[in-house]
Amino acid sequence: MAAIGYGIAVKVLELLGSRTFQEISSAWGVKSDLTKLERTVKAIKAVLLDAEEKQASDHGLSVWLGELKDVLKDAENVLDEFQYILLQKEVMKRNGSTSKKVSNFFSSSNPLAVRFEMADKIKSIRKRVDEISAEKDKFNLAHGLEDRKLNMQERREMTHSFVHPRNVIGRDDAKKQILDLLMQQDAGRNVNVISMVGIGGLGKTTLAKLVYNDEQVVGHFQLRMWVCVSENFDVIWLIKEILKSALGKIDETLSLDWLQIYLRELIKDKKFLLVLDDVWNEDRKKWIELENLLVGDCNGSKILVTTRNNSVATIMGSTTTYNLKCLTEEDCMSLFVKLAFKVGQENQYPNLLNMGREIVKKCKGVPLAVSTLAGLLYLKVDEHKWKFIRDNEIWNLEQKEGDILPALRLSYNQLPFHLKQCFAYCSVFPKDYEFINFRLIQFWITHGILQSPKDENVELADVGDLYIKELLSRSFFQDVSQEEFVPMYTFKMHDLIHDLALSIAKGECSVVTKKSTLATEVCHLSILENGQEVTTQLEKLSKVQTIIFKIEQPASFLEACIARFKYLRVLDLNNSSFEVLPSSVGSLKHLRYLDLSGNRIIKQLPHSICKLHSLQTLLLADCSNLERLPKGIRDIISLRFLFITTKHTCLWEKAVGCLDSLRSLLIWRCKNLKCLFEEMEGRLTNLRTLFVGESPSLTSLSLSIKHLTALENLIIVDCEELSLTDKEENQDLKLSLQLLMIGKLPKLEVLPQWLQASANTLQHLVIVDCCNFTALPEWLPHLKSLQTLTIRNCPEFSSLPEGMQDLTALREFQIEYCPKLSRKCREEVRHKIAHVPDINFDDDLDEDSEVHQRDDDISVYLQGEDAEEFNTSHNQ
Repeated sequence: MAAIGYGIAVKVLELLGSRTFQEISSAWGVKSDLTKLERTVKAIKAVLLDAEEKQASDHGLSVWLGELKDVLKDAENVLDEFQYILLQKEVMKRNGSTSKKVSNFFSSSNPLAVRFEMADKIKSIRKRVDEISAEKDKFNLAHGLEDRKLNMQERREMTHSFVHPRNVIGRDDAKKQILDLLMQQDAGRNVNVISMVGIGGLGKTTLAKLVYNDEQVVGHFQLRMWVCVSENFDVIWLIKEILKSALGKIDETLSLDWLQIYLRELIKDKKFLLVLDDVWNEDRKKWIELENLLVGDCNGSKILVTTRNNSVATIMGSTTTYNLKCLTEEDCMSLFVKLAFKVGQENQYPNLLNMGREIVKKCKGVPLAVSTLAGLLYLKVDEHKWKFIRDNEIWNLEQKEGDILPALRLSYNQLPFHLKQCFAYCSVFPKDYEFINFRLIQFWITHGILQSPKDENVELADVGDLYIKELLSRSFFQDVSQEEFVPMYTFKMHDLIHDLALSIAKGECSVVTKKSTLATEVCHLSILENGQEVTTQLEKLSKVQTIIFKIEQPASFLEACIARFKYLRVLDLNNSSFEVLPSSVGSLKHLRYLDLSGNRIIKQLPHSICKLHSLQTLLLADCSNLERLPKGIRDIISLRFLFITTKHTCLWEKAVGCLDSLRSLLIWRCKNLKCLFEEMEGRLTNLRTLFVGESPSLTSLSLSIKHLTALENLIIVDCEELSLTDKEENQDLKLSLQLLMIGKLPKLEVLPQWLQASANTLQHLVIVDCCNFTALPEWLPHLKSLQTLTIRNCPEFSSLPEGMQDLTALREFQIEYCPKLSRKCREEVRHKIAHVPDINFDDDLDEDSEVHQRDDDISVYLQGEDAEEFNTSHNQ
């Protein structure tokens, strides 16, 4: 809750501090009220995190916070109305003031009435904020806690090095793998770091204990030391703890210089094992300071690190990072029986045992979760108690210090504020949800929770991608899958991490089922079931900003939601089958994210959609029956991200307005599409990413590549009639491409000349499955920024240009399944680009033969002396 509540205050202040409100405040006579509102919200923001932290033990403070959040949400909505009015005016200006096509939520015939109405709303909000702010002093709240990561009352208990092997279940394979790593003799390094990574409660410490006390380890290392580090990576303290682990006790008054002397003497000529348990430190300087003292004279020493964060493993220079996996369901059940029953008692209660199996499934392979729930049931034979545990979410159950949610909350407490609120918002998605990077990023952007980059050349989408990767590194996300040739990757959230998110965002985000209970202040919803029980729950809500439909709903239900929830920012109708989208959707002036992807029935969008001047993200992928976009689409002047499938031969006509703001355009399975745009000269100047896939009729980009001056990523795949060559080659282009991926373009023989205009910016070039592509151009060495070059499955590709050695930035070079490229040519190039760390030709593969399948075609390529001769005849 802290992250979301604090985030609302941040958003309100960003709106008030924007140039838009600075300019409009004087013109509309609201400057005084807006200035006072900004000053008061700043004062509240300064104490808000402390208030959030203390509310659990102070009911009055909790009530005050609820009232504050309520009025701040109202303030955000009113300020957002201001922005909509300004967008509306901009549309009128572009179309001409007499245009009847412009949306008018407020009466344009009486602009003075609009000003009075908005001024009254601002004044009312300001008074309510003042009244609530006046009460904050009585709670004695501390100022400025935004940089404090860890609640000192929620630190993890210190660990020790002992565990009895009989108490560890299901880790035999993992133990053997870690032992093998510890016994390895690594040439060139006398101390190697092995990091064990995984979410909290997975059993990293337990496995480390098991290994630490193994007979092989005891016999192999002359010295063993164990230190529980946690968040305190103070070098002096760590040296003392290392010495105490080895010697039992030390003189605590020793200076740093004497401490390092003792440490160096301790490990001199000894092969040692040092376990650093529960490391959180991400400051490489601190680690280097300690590491320098641990480099002894005896090869084979090991440092075993346990951490929840891959970044920690990286900064510690790990030679191996071991990602600990979850326990199997069978092992979890064995652990549960051991902890919930006395020995042999389980056979006396078959009903409890069956319920236990269902309870274990909730734990998703995390031993600490099994231990937590088994502990709640130990020696209890009342079936009602077991049913209660079985039927309730883990985050709703009683938790003690050391149980699973408090353990996971430590990871959350270590997050910086901007990641805390992004993580909390993820709780609105159901368990086992497969996140797609660009969807989540656009969702975060919609709710204004990404920090604005200081560098104006960095897009918010780039910031969002960094946030996802940071959360992946810290084990909040998992199961990453990268899609080839599609600018996306998927990932999931472990069920227990999802429970953590729900426990943090309760009261703000909720998953709706027939049995759920919604707080009246809930703003973000995923609807998993339908029926009257769901409808009744929604009737008590009024300020909903997110609705995600995860099950088919009747059109009347959608219309009721649109009518009731006027402050919607996100409307996700993915995989729905509405034949018609209600025209009332045009009344959602706050809407920024609309997802109709996967609707294979809808043929047209209502013209009223063009009133959504605030809309930033429009997802129409796999809307295979969509005939065309409305002509007034140009009025969606805030559109930044468009993913579309359409039956039309031309993407849109006269859609000038919305093209100016577009950052990402993804065109998918448009089977009849022949051209992207016509007469769009001077538009799309902000477009960063263009993806075109499975559009077999597309013959030309025809938008004139020279105008895409901001384009960084161009990905084109499976377009049978597209050649990319421009009849009017323009030598005076100003392009800034960084990534070019081309796949399954049978008409592509050579790279287009216009690519030379990106000679100073192109970093990644990938050409795959282009059956008639013959050679790289002679000007390829002019691409001074090129870092990766991949050519794969191009059977006619036969030569490489001179001057490959001039590609000084190249770090990865791969050519695979290109049989006409002679071995001699490969060896010459290998010699010329010896500076490249990663060079891979298909003849580097270990197998004598490789069967490579692409769609329905099977090509067999032999590796070795006869490869060229065989494949030439085979292809003929």
